[in-house]
Order: sequence, then C-alpha cells, then structure tokens
Amino acid sequence: MSTPDWMDRTRAVRPGEELDVAWLEKYLAEKVPGLTGPLVVEQFPGGHSNLTYLLRMGEKELVLRRPPFGAKAIKAGHDMGREYRILSGLLPVFPKVPRPLVFCGENESPMGATFYVMERVSGVILRAKPPKGLELTPELMRKLSENFVDNLVDLHTVDWRAAGLGEIGKPEGYLGRQVAGWTERYGKAKTDDIPEMEQVAKWLAGHLPAELAPTLIHNDYKYDNLVLDPERLPSIRAVLDWEMATIGDPLSDLGMALAYWVEAADPEERLALPFGLTMLPGNLTREELVARYAQKSGRDTRGIAFHYVLSLFKVAVIAQQIYFRFKQGLTKDERFAAMIAAVRVLSRAAARAIETGSIR
Repeated sequence: MSTPDWMDRTRAVRPGEELDVAWLEKYLAEKVPGLTGPLVVEQFPGGHSNLTYLLRMGEKELVLRRPPFGAKAIKAGHDMGREYRILSGLLPVFPKVPRPLVFCGENESPMGATFYVMERVSGVILRAKPPKGLELTPELMRKLSENFVDNLVDLHTVDWRAAGLGEIGKPEGYLGRQVAGWTERYGKAKTDDIPEMEQVAKWLAGHLPAELAPTLIHNDYKYDNLVLDPERLPSIRAVLDWEMATIGDPLSDLGMALAYWVEAADPEERLALPFGLTMLPGNLTREELVARYAQKSGRDTRGIAFHYVLSLFKVAVIAQQIYFRFKQGLTKDERFAAMIAAVRVLSRAAARAIETGSIR
C-alpha cells in the first residue's frame, strides 16, 4: 500500500550513518516477541540531533534512535538510556508517547553507541514545508495551535513523582544552571565571533527570575515533534523526541515553544529558518499562545520574556554545536554547513527581545 503524500516519509540512509543490519535483525528477533525478518532500514530525514531510523520487519514498523556520529560537544542530549526511561515512565500517565520496546547499552551494541527501539506512531508531522495533498486552512491551523498549547498544559500536569521520573532532573536552581550550562556549552563549541551571543549570555546571568513550581518539561516542544492523527486533524496523537526532557520551570518549556514559533511579521532572516509552519494564516501569535497558556494553566506568565530570550539562546547554542561537529569533520551532513547563519539570526532575535522587553 502506498504512503499518502502528507504522511511522514523516510529516505535511504545517509552515507556514513548506516546501521549493522544483519546484527540488528538478529538482535531484534531475540528481544522483541513476534518479529520476523528480513529487516529493512530507512532513515527519517528531519532532525539535526539524534538520528532516527524506520525499521520494517514483516508487518511491523519500529523506530530506532541513536546518537549522531561524532557527538562530543554535549552528551546529556544523546543519552539514549535516559530517553528510554522517560518514555517508559510516561506511557502509563501520558499516553501520547511511543511505546518503548528495547534498550541496547554500548557494551552490548557493535554499532559503537547505545540505542533504543520503540513502536512507530504513524501520522502527519508538519515540518518546514506544507505536506503535499494536505490543505492547511486557517481554520485548521487555528485549531492546531490551540491544541498545541492545551497539550502542553496537559503535559505540565503529569505527576512526575508518581511516574518515577524524579531522577531525571533537579528542579531547585534550574534556571541558574541552565544559563551557566548553556553558556559553557557555547564556549566549548564556539567557532566564530558573534557579539550578540556574548551580550545575551551576560544579560541572562544578570536577570534570573523567581521560578515557578516545577513540572515535567519536554524542552523541545514544537510542531515537528508532534504526530497528528490523519483521521482527526488537528488532533495530537503523540509527542516525540524526549531527549531534552527534565523537571523544571514550566515557563521554560513555553519559552522554548516560542523560540521555534515564527510569525509572518518576523524579520525575513528569521522566516528563512526551517522551523515549521507556525507562520501560516490562522496560527496563534506568540502573545496569543502565552495568553491561552495562562488561561488554561492558571500560571503567572509575566516573566515569559526571560524564558523566551533563554530559549532563543539555547537554540542558537544547539545550532552552534551542530556546526562545530560539521566544522570538525565529525559529520558529513551538508545541511549543517548553514548552522552558523542560524546562530547569528537567533542571537539577533534574542538581543532584540532584550531591547524591547517583549516576545513580539
């Protein structure tokens, strides 16, 4: 059966990112009941951090996640065991996650890295370009952006202690550690002189706000990490990519969503970033997202400007780390060559937010 154009598609595995298919087929047949070969491996083309593969064995479709090749700038975001434990804890209390099946430690894997395998949640994923054959009307995008906020509010109500997730983060002093940690990461991955990055880091260190009561936070919540139900658009079927999840101030999660939320009125250089389809007619604005979050959650969002600036800085650092890997020859993915331009654009956006004191 052919895959509709608007469903999330895979491609052949990129050169240099191949898996040991023969070993993996035998391993999965032993670890996951009911699987029979042959194993077919393809790759999801999106994403710039951990690598994601589609595994087909008979009628079953699974997804494998592993760290990128040459990932040395930041290890915490590539901890596959941690991500597997998060999914395992979340599934009973927040079912909008893929079901984890098996984790393979580095000592057990001949592929030079840990990895885990989960069930595939198929559906529509909105990436940088509108899917062919799917009309994204203003009415649909309005409802989706509302669902986007409401789902984040639901996520922030998860009883993370009851889910056994208390060990994934240290909420006390979370924001101070975030500022210090991401500033340090930038210093280690720095390749070019970008004055705005230094300016933003200094401002953040001097403007730490009081923190809200901690919740589970995803830390990378955006359209292309949501799987939409193709039969009930724009209903959200699953939230993907929990590698950055922790326990901390929920406004930092909202701030990260805003950092990826590009509006039609934003500068052209920011509109050029491949951040998704938030600028399409019908979407809530950043200010409307915050207002809806405040209404639905009952939380005080007056400090959101700090979290927005911090999140823009964090995304810029992530882009810098990716560019660092490319510059060092640790990855051959040509998409990464443009990451240094993204660092400049994001740092300018953060500097403007500091100057204006707003998220517009």
